[in-house]
Amino acid sequence: MSELQTLLTGLGFGESPRWHEGRLWFSNWGTQEVVAVDLAGTNEVMVRVPTTIPFCIDWLPDGCLLVVSGREGLLLRRESNGELVTHADLSGLAGIWNEIVVDGRGNVYINGGDFGAPGIIALVTPDGSARLVADGIAFPNGMAVTPDNKTLIVAESHGNCLTAFDIDAVGNLLNRRVWAALEGAAPDGICLDAEGAVWYGDVPNKRCVRVREGGEILQTIHLDRGCFACMLGGINKQTLFMMAAEWRGFEHMADGARTGQVLTAQAPAPGVGWP
Repeated sequence: MSELQTLLTGLGFGESPRWHEGRLWFSNWGTQEVVAVDLAGTNEVMVRVPTTIPFCIDWLPDGCLLVVSGREGLLLRRESNGELVTHADLSGLAGIWNEIVVDGRGNVYINGGDFGAPGIIALVTPDGSARLVADGIAFPNGMAVTPDNKTLIVAESHGNCLTAFDIDAVGNLLNRRVWAALEGAAPDGICLDAEGAVWYGDVPNKRCVRVREGGEILQTIHLDRGCFACMLGGINKQTLFMMAAEWRGFEHMADGARTGQVLTAQAPAPGVGWP
């Protein structure tokens, strides 16, 4: 791994990083902004979202931006004129929604749940219908889909593990299994690389970790604040972007502190799959 670099500072809580059209896009929680930044650190606000937290992003195969409006239970779609419209209403399935990943077939997976209850994953199909496809997940966070569209991996932050599901022809999740047990870890946002490993952010342990299936730790990057999510992008998709911020508990998330940063390092293998 190369030396750690600071790309951007002064953020709230950077979440849901995505490499898209030559820039890193991410949700800036606490500010109602979706921001894009290039490799030189030049950044701009791309979308303003009518919610505070959580909201996460990804793209449909046709290039339309999707935004999860978590507290409202809505999946929003940005139209060509910049307007955000309802793509799917998830409010009947759970009380709050968190992370999103769109696979190569246009299936949209979104996780969430209700406070004090096990988490779930919902599927929004290309025709706009939504249904529950997994439950009993211990605080679901980041998700990724393998390049062949056959496996979904989800971080269970309170389960200390990464969990995998097979994806069938109609998008259902089957054959649940522990992909990697992570004792003492709280995996958050994740991404996949070409060697079959997963990078995950870990807020309480202030680190970003690369792990292979079965749980072998390959690399650990220690930070001075919590790592909420990570993404591979940049030249040849071999730059690791880490979303870091000081964590003082949920009760302080809206206190206006701007400790959020985007950090980078060169990774040993390029990013693959979705997001």
